[in-house]
Amino acid sequence: MKFIRAATLGLALFAAALPSQAGIYSDDMAKCLVSSTTDADRTLLVRWIFATTALHPDLATIASVTSAQRDAMNQDAAKLLERLLTVTCRQQTKEALKNEGNIALQQSFQVLGQVAMRSMMTNPAVARGFESLGKHLDEKKMQDLSK
Repeated sequence: MKFIRAATLGLALFAAALPSQAGIYSDDMAKCLVSSTTDADRTLLVRWIFATTALHPDLATIASVTSAQRDAMNQDAAKLLERLLTVTCRQQTKEALKNEGNIALQQSFQVLGQVAMRSMMTNPAVARGFESLGKHLDEKKMQDLSK
């Protein structure tokens, strides 16, 4: 169970700015995870992360994910996680766990989550959404920062 928690925590912390010292085995595992996932796999992960974080009370009022949708995403994410860890990247996972422990799972899945999010953030509609924040900023105040 600690094994599964470590992997899912790594996914959940994908964007966290936590300093981490990935070891050689974590790096190998992360490379395998990234190279072994498709764009569809990464989208599945981002959707799962979104649906799970939408459970937070501060987000629940702006996101609508049904229990059935969340359960389906949990099943799909579990199948992907299982395939990656026990089939596709089995050797890298075993080496990382043996040599670096459960932190290797967190670090490796953090990398995968970051790669998955990068593809979402570069979508033109999402990029425009982030850019629209600028119209609400006081330009003079922002310019004063560089003086």
